[in-house]
Amino acid sequence: MNRSIVILVLLGTLVLSFIAIVRAPSSGAQSHLPADTVQPELAYLKQVNQWRPPSDPQLLFLLMQQFANTGRHVEGIVYLEDVLNRFTSRLTDNQMAQYLVAIAFLRADHAYEVFLFKRFGWVRDTLALLDDAKRLTKNEMFIARWMSGVVRARIPGFFGERDTALADLLWCVEHVDAAPHRNWLREVYAQLASLHRQRGDTTGAERYQTLIGAGTGNDMPVFTTPFAEDPSNGHTFMSRTIREVLPGTVYCLSGFEFTEYYFVVSADRQELIAIDAGTRPDSAQAAYEALRNHVPSLPPLTTVFVTHAHWDHVGGHRYFRSLNPAVRFYGRSNYQEELSDDALGDPTMLRRFFGEKFRLDDVLTYKPDVLIDGPRDVVIGETHFRLIPTSGGETSDALLVHMPDEGVLFVGDILMPYLGAPFVPEGSVDGLLEAINQVDRLKPEHLLHGHVPLTRLFSSTAMLDDLRIQLTWLRDEVLRAMKAGTERGVIQQANLIPPTLANSASDVHLAYLVIRENMINRLFQQNSGYWQNGLHGLDALTDADHGAALVDYFGLSDSQLAAAAERMSRDGRHELAANYLRWGHARLPDSPRLNESRRLAYLKLMDKYQEFNPFKLIVYAGEINQPVVQINETARPQ
Repeated sequence: MNRSIVILVLLGTLVLSFIAIVRAPSSGAQSHLPADTVQPELAYLKQVNQWRPPSDPQLLFLLMQQFANTGRHVEGIVYLEDVLNRFTSRLTDNQMAQYLVAIAFLRADHAYEVFLFKRFGWVRDTLALLDDAKRLTKNEMFIARWMSGVVRARIPGFFGERDTALADLLWCVEHVDAAPHRNWLREVYAQLASLHRQRGDTTGAERYQTLIGAGTGNDMPVFTTPFAEDPSNGHTFMSRTIREVLPGTVYCLSGFEFTEYYFVVSADRQELIAIDAGTRPDSAQAAYEALRNHVPSLPPLTTVFVTHAHWDHVGGHRYFRSLNPAVRFYGRSNYQEELSDDALGDPTMLRRFFGEKFRLDDVLTYKPDVLIDGPRDVVIGETHFRLIPTSGGETSDALLVHMPDEGVLFVGDILMPYLGAPFVPEGSVDGLLEAINQVDRLKPEHLLHGHVPLTRLFSSTAMLDDLRIQLTWLRDEVLRAMKAGTERGVIQQANLIPPTLANSASDVHLAYLVIRENMINRLFQQNSGYWQNGLHGLDALTDADHGAALVDYFGLSDSQLAAAAERMSRDGRHELAANYLRWGHARLPDSPRLNESRRLAYLKLMDKYQEFNPFKLIVYAGEINQPVVQINETARPQ
């Protein structure tokens, strides 16, 4: 696996952490919550990291992030030191450095909780761990240099580390190609701006600040995720890039909006084929024009294959038709069923995902020219395509687009972990499992999904075959628990781990974590009535009703509500805090104390999920109108 991608999660992880070194934390003391049952992600990651050193360090760094996010820094330090000692003889220098960086991260975040007279030594020992990590990797490991620069930039000046911080941060700028993605530079630019400001260079500070925008104060998470949230354009999974999957033939364009754009230049170089049509006409235009600038000899668009009729795969169809009135759209014969589901989406929720420019009418006017109701071979410009209907895990109108001669398979969203959009009634667990079987029979060399995180996560047929075994076990366990009357939340907190998962590769471990919560939710939604286990659904109480109970009956003030929520967050129970504060906000909407506590609770939730649950990141960001911008590289200082 690409070394830079392998370390992806660490930074998405480094959220409020180093702030603790330079200011008192708002969350207070170390958590003493004993049970992992309310933190299933933490419990799961502790287990998989016990089995062996992960071949994919994302699992290590995700564990580190969960320890920090739940306030269990001391527990995390002890845990990581223990596994480091047990695995030392089996580790390469790079792996050893990764453990040292993870431990140093937790120590840095915990520094302000250390007794004052011991804090100086604690920080020095933390910096020594980072120096050891840099030494082991000959100063060439991006994450070690990044961590060293950020920590040293944040600690007080009397430590005398500003010059080393500047050197590390500038090295990261110069070697960003070694990072998983360019947004790792968000925090680098923030700290470079701070260092220039401290030196009195306001012009230099402003240049670096321009790259990351406003709203990057010390109470903000360090958003190193490739994802971005923008009210106008909606969610993007990465910055704008054009990748040639097959040089000169298959192009993937990412970062222009919510979905990816794929284009194929035919073998005779006379025709352009698009896979899906994006979400909005304006983003479809931006992607097409970027490709045309990248490939000046681009042939005319003649064909569009639609993998499924979701909002983000057909919404730009009008622009594609404007390029060529004779363009032919191929789609499933039952596409109207999916459009009917699309029409059910909450407009507010859809705008959070797709931006303020999104118009549902751009989706509902989609109509294919060629209807596919069975396997069909199509030759376009001497390129052979095989169109294969499937149900898949997300929609009932899915279509696999296979290029057998090139070993390329476009699968759309058949393996979407949410099993359909979470806010509409769709999706199929059994369809997902059968789709894995279909992919396995085709055995493509290049497996291309509708969204770039899916292409990274579900990268090969071998891992999918293993994952299918684990997910089949999970499906059966959830249905068994439901029949026994178990509540959905209890099933989620049970940390269900298949007995065969220990023998799986790390990429299966990560994929199972990403899917598990969503599969449980979808199974519950589809196999229970509106009266659910635990008496959920019997009443019709609103947030305002719950708020009235807290304020009018329990007699709690806004200060008491906020203090309770802060205790919940100290224990890592951010979902509970956010719900509790939502109730209080419904009753006391003008309370500054409650509104600020609510904002911080949702920031912690954004932090928690920013690397492995982008849909939650979208929703939580929308609740507090918190943008997460892509880096403005055009303003980069020279």
